[in-house]
Amino acid sequence: MYRAIGNRVHLFGLTGGIASGKSTVAARLRALGVPVIDADQLAREVVAPGTDGLREIVDQFGAGVIGASGALDRKALAKLVFADESARRKLNAITHPRIAARARELAEALAGTGEPLACYEAALIVENGLTDALRPLVVCSCPEEVQAARLCARDGASEDEALARIRAQKPLREKVAVADHVIDTSGSLEGTVKQTDDVLRAIRARLGPANP
Repeated sequence: MYRAIGNRVHLFGLTGGIASGKSTVAARLRALGVPVIDADQLAREVVAPGTDGLREIVDQFGAGVIGASGALDRKALAKLVFADESARRKLNAITHPRIAARARELAEALAGTGEPLACYEAALIVENGLTDALRPLVVCSCPEEVQAARLCARDGASEDEALARIRAQKPLREKVAVADHVIDTSGSLEGTVKQTDDVLRAIRARLGPANP
């Protein structure tokens, strides 16, 4: 879906579960000169105030998901969709096509500048059937209790809320099973950085001299 855009850029995937360390790994990749297309950032763009995406969400879920500023209240929406699979599917039907279209635009722009390698960071690569389109696939992994603790600290979620959000996604073990590379983010930051460096070195070696 993304990989065969242009003649130069090769887009590989970075995924995991919520609060599994993807952002840390993506930041290291950027520091090493790899452009990263962040699906979560695109998800914010496609539902920004004034967009068709936001209007469709309000039509589907009501004005209660809009904050005082007029922007989407992501926490309010999360409470609705993470506990309801049907609601989650409706949200995905609104956002996913828009995210995919924007990702294609960005990948085409990278191809146009001659970038040989880029990363697509998204939580739902495996769930959305994009595994083989984004090889090699890198999966960030850590125990569920680590994910929950990070969510509670980061978002102020209760333990029950954190676990509901984690369990609404495909189990990490199933993502690890289809990965080309796995980065264990449960240890130190230094350990995660070293693993990321090693994985990027392996990807560049696999793809050849056009990816220095």
